[in-house]
Amino acid sequence: MMAKKGRKVRRTLHLRFTLPSADPSQLLALVNASKPFYEMLGGTEVRLIQNVDDPGKFIQTIEYETPEEMEVNRARIAGDMRMQGILTAWRTMLPGGVEIDVFKDVEP
Repeated sequence: MMAKKGRKVRRTLHLRFTLPSADPSQLLALVNASKPFYEMLGGTEVRLIQNVDDPGKFIQTIEYETPEEMEVNRARIAGDMRMQGILTAWRTMLPGGVEIDVFKDVEP
């Protein structure tokens, strides 16, 4: 199915992970360092939230609006060298891995 030229899609990305400590300072620095990359892709909001009942658990949310043709090529974007650098930094900090989900708004 061909994407309509100029059409944008809105997505919310959730990255869920657990840290060995509840101190988010290094993680927050990485989140802030990655913001320019997400903004380049159309990122509108990047946040880090911490579970109040289990402080070692975190979710990074990234809400973005991007051209539909870019969303169709998400796998190609994942192979971008800048994205690979961000993923390498994440893997170093998060030995337990990261669970990633991409959501879309449900429209009537």
